[in-house]
Formats: sequence, structure tokens, C-alpha cells
Amino acid sequence: MASLSQGIQQLMQAEKQDAKKVSDAHKRKNWRLMQAKEAAQAEIEQYHLQREKELKAKEAVALGSMALAAPKWRRRPRRR
Repeated sequence: MASLSQGIQQLMQAEKQDAKKVSDAHKRKNWRLMQAKEAAQAEIEQYHLQREKELKAKEAVALGSMALAAPKWRRRPRRR
């Protein structure tokens, strides 16, 4: 009878250890996912900033060339 009780105790302890291993694996996985998400967000933000900078540069060039190309008689006088 004592060996049966001892065997049950060993099984219960093994189950606890396995449950802890699974729990730890889930925590590590969630941490890695969180890190990947943060890195992706930073990369997306960097991309948006770069594209916005490029767009502003193109707008400046386009607006500058439009002002130079407009005939003088179409330009409106400045109001004071």
C-alpha cells in the first residue's frame, strides 16, 4: 500500500512539474510575441516618418515648380 501511495505522489509531482514547464513556455512565447510586436510597431513608425518626409520633399518641389511655371498675369497680388 505504501508503494502505491508513493507512486501516486510521484505522478502528482511529475504533473506539477509538467504544468510549470508548460506555463513557463507560454510566458516565454507571449514575451517573444510582445517583443516582436513592439519591434514591428517601431519599424512601421519609422517607415511612416520616412514616407512623410519624402512626400513633403516632393510637395515642396512640385509647389516650387508650379509657382515658377505660372504666368505673371495669373499670379494674384499680395494683400497687405
